[in-house]
Amino acid sequence: MEEKQVTRSFRVIKWIVQKVYFKWKVSGAELLPAEPCVLVGNHCQIHGPLACEFYTPIPRATWCAGQMMEWKEVPGYAFQDFWSQKPKWTHPFFKLASYLITPLAVCIFNNAYTIPVWRDTRIIQTFKKTISCLQDGRSVVIFPEYDAPCNNILYAFQDRFIDVAKYYYNKTGKELLFVPMYLAPSLRTMYFGEAVRFHADAPLKEERERICREMTERITDLARSLPRHRVTPYRNIPKRLYPYNTDQQGESL
Repeated sequence: MEEKQVTRSFRVIKWIVQKVYFKWKVSGAELLPAEPCVLVGNHCQIHGPLACEFYTPIPRATWCAGQMMEWKEVPGYAFQDFWSQKPKWTHPFFKLASYLITPLAVCIFNNAYTIPVWRDTRIIQTFKKTISCLQDGRSVVIFPEYDAPCNNILYAFQDRFIDVAKYYYNKTGKELLFVPMYLAPSLRTMYFGEAVRFHADAPLKEERERICREMTERITDLARSLPRHRVTPYRNIPKRLYPYNTDQQGESL
């Protein structure tokens, strides 16, 4: 497995972030399969990508919005995705910030182990790079949440990421494993659960539904099995509004 060539600027940025960002523990690493797989996790804002970049215990690449890798597309995407839900009076400040972070974003996301994700005809590039990564022995991290509530732990999952398994099977004859991953910044720990294998002989639509349901349930169960803590949600909302994983008596919400 070849190491990616990165710029000196990225090495400096990564060193600084590692020094100031808190360290994560890993729980359930023994459940990770020996073969390349797809790790499916809660995004928890910036924490998901950072935790996986620094602390995932297996070689991996992370799906990343392709817009965050392109100079012209970063500002509009960053404002809409990160800050558009902030109070309107703060929007001018955050629109400026979206331009200021552009050089940093382009540097980071083009040098880190990332796979650009597109939602137009370029999606075929995403799948090709993902299959190549898996064939090279590197697992893939995917955060499939989007802005539609599911429960107190997760937002709903977009389901087309499951199609990777169909392409992978067609290319290799192997049925891909999907591993649930719960990231808890307040506990500073990433948790892994039991894997679910793609069934190549089942209709793809059914597999999308089944695997998304299994991942949602298993990640939710992981979160609710833990000591009471604040869940970092997909949406960038005030911290005082972050939900808990259980109620005050420790019961599931």
